[in-house]
Amino acid sequence: MQANKHIHLIGICGTAMASLAGLLQQKGHRITGSDQAAYPPMSNLLASLGIPIAEPFAEANLQPAPDLTIIGNAISRGNAELEHVLDRKLPFTSMAQVIHDEFLAGRESLVVSGTHGKTTTTSMLAWIYEVASRRHAGFTPSFLIGGVAENFGTSFQYKPGKAFIIEGDEYDTAFFDKGPKFMHYFPDALILTHVEFDHADIYLDLDAVKTAFRRLVNLVPRRGRIVAFDASPHLRDCVQKALCPVEFYGARPDSAWQVVDLVQQGGIMQWKVLRYGAPWAEFRMQLAGEHNAFNATAAAALAVGQGVPLAAITEALASFRSVKRRLEVRAQVHGVTIIDDFAHHPTAIRETLRALRGAYPGARLWAVLEPRSNTLRRNVFEHELVESLALADQIVMAQVFKSEAVPEAERLQPERVIAALEQQGKPAHLIPGVAGIVARIAAEARPGDVVAILSNGGFDGIYEKLPHALQERVENQPSQDHATHGAAPMQEPRG
Repeated sequence: MQANKHIHLIGICGTAMASLAGLLQQKGHRITGSDQAAYPPMSNLLASLGIPIAEPFAEANLQPAPDLTIIGNAISRGNAELEHVLDRKLPFTSMAQVIHDEFLAGRESLVVSGTHGKTTTTSMLAWIYEVASRRHAGFTPSFLIGGVAENFGTSFQYKPGKAFIIEGDEYDTAFFDKGPKFMHYFPDALILTHVEFDHADIYLDLDAVKTAFRRLVNLVPRRGRIVAFDASPHLRDCVQKALCPVEFYGARPDSAWQVVDLVQQGGIMQWKVLRYGAPWAEFRMQLAGEHNAFNATAAAALAVGQGVPLAAITEALASFRSVKRRLEVRAQVHGVTIIDDFAHHPTAIRETLRALRGAYPGARLWAVLEPRSNTLRRNVFEHELVESLALADQIVMAQVFKSEAVPEAERLQPERVIAALEQQGKPAHLIPGVAGIVARIAAEARPGDVVAILSNGGFDGIYEKLPHALQERVENQPSQDHATHGAAPMQEPRG
């Protein structure tokens, strides 16, 4: 596609679509977009790039007609702009197809995929390449990540180097292409972090998910490589017929890349890696959680196999700063730490709470959950959700997000989750609205508490409302709070 085309994105405020808009603009195209209502953080990103957002959807947004229209995967038949595109036979395509045609063709495609951990691992791999590029020619990366990598302050980058690092999403592509996005990415090397049932709105069962990943594995050429997590039995099934080398990573002694001597002190982790049983590397990282040590090891294994020097990998991991909304500290108010985590699945919730236990030893840990993802809104993992939430000391659940969109027979029943937690002796509460949740936590939190807010959406502004309420309590009603709720009054922590 020649530069200076006018490309219009329908549904531009989605994380991936906004990032794609930035990539296309960096390549020289004129970009416009539309959405039902512009919303942050992507609306802020687009504004900073000078990319206009038309709202709401309307035929007039496509006049004059663009050279190409990209249809977001959240856009369905009946959308005014989509119908106009079809009626007028305007050229259109999907996000994933444009990524292939514009950015991956002729490059080294490095794909990170899996049910959990792919955003963080993609960010690690991109940062490893960036650090390597400062001392060695040929490693400057382009990348597209499903979140904002804090080291870069962005979710995308377009550079002339050979490597393109991309998060491989198993979600569907567009209304006219119901296959996974990652089937368009044709990896030269592939990281597989985990395979588990997820996206219950588009996958019937675990077998359907495994079929998708098997097809991804089948795209890797014989000269390629797959780096795969050793503790995921379903993943092992998916790579059985790979025609390229498969290198497992994890804690198993028979794995190519074995993590040993893992020590976590607060938010800092240190560990060693054995390569086929022999000492290979020692890493240090300012990020909590055993799962993140595994993620980092996967990124390191892929990078060194592509020729990145070990010294650059070690330096990059030591300076890695995580991803927005992954164990992100949003506020610290008079000794109460508020954590934001993009928890979308019971396994992700479990690993987040385990990581926080290690990072904040001795703290009273709150889990505040909004069942919002298409998997969490369903009852398919109700038992596993109880097990994960039970790792916290205090549990608060909100109502199921847009519960009416899920058939009643399939819908998660928060009352059952709360009852199961109470049977285990856990203080658990179902509070439908954010106002009530904020009021309860503000009344009962005490210095040293860690409040993990678990949602893959905006959660009605709780990230701003809770710190404000905690601050207001300290300033206005500390003694009354103590008398009314029996909790220790909020005080500045002593040094």
